[in-house]
Amino acid sequence: MRIRICLIAASLVVAACHPGNKEAKRLRGACASGNVAACNSFAIRLSKGEYVLRDESHAAELFDQACRGNIGDGCANLGLAYQKGTGVKRDSARALALFKQGCDTRGLDGCTSLGLLYRDGAGIPKDPVHAGVLFKQACDGNNVPGCAHLGDLYAAGNGVTQDFARAAELLQRSCAAKVQIGCVGLGKLHNAGTGVQQNDSIAAVLYDQACLADEPTGCFHHARVLEAGLGVTQDFTRAAQLYRQACEEGHGESCARLASMYERGAGVRHAPDRAKEFRKRACDYGHTESCEKPKPAGAS
Repeated sequence: MRIRICLIAASLVVAACHPGNKEAKRLRGACASGNVAACNSFAIRLSKGEYVLRDESHAAELFDQACRGNIGDGCANLGLAYQKGTGVKRDSARALALFKQGCDTRGLDGCTSLGLLYRDGAGIPKDPVHAGVLFKQACDGNNVPGCAHLGDLYAAGNGVTQDFARAAELLQRSCAAKVQIGCVGLGKLHNAGTGVQQNDSIAAVLYDQACLADEPTGCFHHARVLEAGLGVTQDFTRAAQLYRQACEEGHGESCARLASMYERGAGVRHAPDRAKEFRKRACDYGHTESCEKPKPAGAS
């Protein structure tokens, strides 16, 4: 027992000496002394629980302090908090305003987040051309997620002239930087053989990598190739598990695919009631094809 206590004490001493702990302490002190950039950096650690106790409410307060100090990244991070409802009450209009403010004050994450809203038409009219401008602005400033989303636009020809070579370049760059949405996009190019060599096995590895890093679209596409046996051994059971994982993260098409598997009894037991449940969830998550169509007037 005494040895165990000594080991625990020793581990706490080692943890306290970890560079991450020292940096968090330094940032906390600098923020308290009025360094608003340090407030933004410390708030990021608070929001993730990195070497400090996780505190999303206090993180939001510090992001606000940084934003009011003209730190664009602080505005962008506060916008994400309002968008997700982490530490503050969810407020899409406030998030939109903060993304704009962040982008206008060199907060490139704000440009990327604003670009996503314009791409999807979320709370504002859909405008893929303007989304492309914002993603390029972010990417040119070395915001790698912006590069990944710009690559997706080039691959689809959405708001920009379709250019598979440029898409591949941007997606390879972002995937190499461990931006998993870039790995997913690169996998889709490998599936199609556009801009890169056609190789379903490489695509499957990229999807699996993204899924393991908690990117829901990676789980969806990995499930898709498992269900079809593209580049991997067909495995309905594992596909159903991954569709469920992505569905739990709000990916509507994954919910719809899982519903289909329940309807067919593929990888899961045949269960029409469960299929209906997941169809509804798919609709709730924006997969309009899963929504019940209104019955024609006069239909029984």
